[in-house]
Amino acid sequence: MLARLEAVFVRLAELALVGLLAGMTIMVFGNVVLRYSFNSGWNFSEEMSRYFFVWLTFIGSILAFREHNHVGVETFVRMLGPVGRRICIGLTNLVILICAIVLFWGTWLQHDINASMTAPVVGLSMIWVYGITYVTGGAMALIAFVRLIRALADRVSPTEMARFTGDFDMTDRH
Repeated sequence: MLARLEAVFVRLAELALVGLLAGMTIMVFGNVVLRYSFNSGWNFSEEMSRYFFVWLTFIGSILAFREHNHVGVETFVRMLGPVGRRICIGLTNLVILICAIVLFWGTWLQHDINASMTAPVVGLSMIWVYGITYVTGGAMALIAFVRLIRALADRVSPTEMARFTGDFDMTDRH
């Protein structure tokens, strides 16, 4: 059940990334063509493509974190045995959990300010731009919490351990 829910979330996130990237491409390319060919343009294009890029980056970071594609220093971890590696997984995910909670909490504290501000061109409430950190903080906190619990319960799979230590071969994917 949880695996199916995760698969649905991942698929929705991937579709969102495709939509955001397509939207950015259409807006920027369309604006370039309009400016050079017709001496006009879309006023909203620059602002919305910038906001799309923010959302694209934050949603992509969730998927990268899920796949262990974030920046890591594996040199030290590779020198450790299985217990040391599990401790590193636990500590790493504890720190990430704390940071994700701080990100979520900081967005919560700034919510009213961001909701009251509007974008200069499109008039969009800025909570629609900065609110992505609710999604990012919540999703990363959930992923880190599950990984922390699995590390404490000694339920880290060999595949996850290999991804964490950088020993994962891309040909072994799903």
